[in-house]
Amino acid sequence: MEIYVVQIEDNIYTIADSHGVSVSQLIQDNGLENPYSLVPGQTIVIVYPSLTHTVEEGESLIDIANIYSVTIMQLLRNNPFLSGRDYIYPGDTIVISYNTNQKLTTNGYAYPYINKKTLIKTLPYLTYLSIFNYQFSEAGEIIKYSEDTEIIKLAKDYSVIPLMMISSLSPQGKSNVELDYRLLHTKEYHENMIVNILNTLKSSGYYGINIMISTINESNQSLYIDLLTEISYYLNKEGYLFYITINPDLKYIDDTITFEQLDYSRISQLVNGIIFLQYVWGNNPGPPSPVSSINLQSGFLDYVVSVAPPEKLAVGKPLIGYDWQLPYNPNSYAYSLTLNAAISLARDAGAIILFNETSQTPYFFYKTSYAAEVIEHIVWFIDARSINSLDKLVAEYSLAGSGIWNIMVYYQQMWTLIISQNEIVKILPVA
Repeated sequence: MEIYVVQIEDNIYTIADSHGVSVSQLIQDNGLENPYSLVPGQTIVIVYPSLTHTVEEGESLIDIANIYSVTIMQLLRNNPFLSGRDYIYPGDTIVISYNTNQKLTTNGYAYPYINKKTLIKTLPYLTYLSIFNYQFSEAGEIIKYSEDTEIIKLAKDYSVIPLMMISSLSPQGKSNVELDYRLLHTKEYHENMIVNILNTLKSSGYYGINIMISTINESNQSLYIDLLTEISYYLNKEGYLFYITINPDLKYIDDTITFEQLDYSRISQLVNGIIFLQYVWGNNPGPPSPVSSINLQSGFLDYVVSVAPPEKLAVGKPLIGYDWQLPYNPNSYAYSLTLNAAISLARDAGAIILFNETSQTPYFFYKTSYAAEVIEHIVWFIDARSINSLDKLVAEYSLAGSGIWNIMVYYQQMWTLIISQNEIVKILPVA
């Protein structure tokens, strides 16, 4: 696998020729929306399968899977163009395998109204699917926002473990500190919450829960641990999985990496896994900064793996970009962009994509005009280099895998990067 950074003089043909691959392969493996108008600084993932098969007349996917003793799921994962197709045709090239060097679990986050085609294309790559559809309310009651029967069934059809995602956050990511306080301090609410969780699990078909915790800190962690202990006891008793997602709130203060030093030793004993994810939503009020920072993540992981088993830990991948106006106004906020939209914006603005080595994230500047005023912007996002650096952290610290926030928009380049180097773990039986 190689990550190539587009130069000013490049085009899709010169890149393909210099790397000995076809233009169609580059377009397919990277999900390129504008392959004939690349942006300087844009990344292109180039992969070399270890084994391929050319379809012959009369062959089916099942035939090919049997020939090479692989699963249909592996073929779907390695050949995303097959998603939505009813047939394969003579002459089609099917990727059988890559030279993968490690195993990786993936936990995708999605709302239940995700586009069905996007979901079906993504499910072969997932170990878990955390469905963000439930919110704690007063007295430990649970609010359900959308029907999730179909998404749960589809997950199971693709050997993906569906997890009931629950939080005190609103669907837009707005926290409710007062609600959290009441839930933490009232034993009666704890009991009501657990009863409601178990009733929902039993009636819905979920295999467990993933609680997104947004307000835990060193001061209140004992209250959270007490609540998690209760939940863990009853979930284990009923045979359900228990995951939590925590925002470690990583930041620099006076050039020092800071975060809440929680008792991850105790917390990790209560759950099947912890996903560390810095929550990213539609608008970002913070000052312009990298969407993800490898340097911050490394500093945090040095601490957390010293107190908790790494095989229970996963790091988050935020698939998003943010567009800030400059100079920064604390009363304003950045607008979010999909990763493909960030590339398109750079192309339309004639920008060159730059790269911050410390955080391992790309950014670019561009200008707009409004009422004769020229306004400068900076856009931070992530690309293949960012994702590859996060996967290297998983290997370096022997972590379980990664959590992907979120999978509502399909991003082929990430999946190509992951599957060319990792065997994605499927815990449920695979056809």
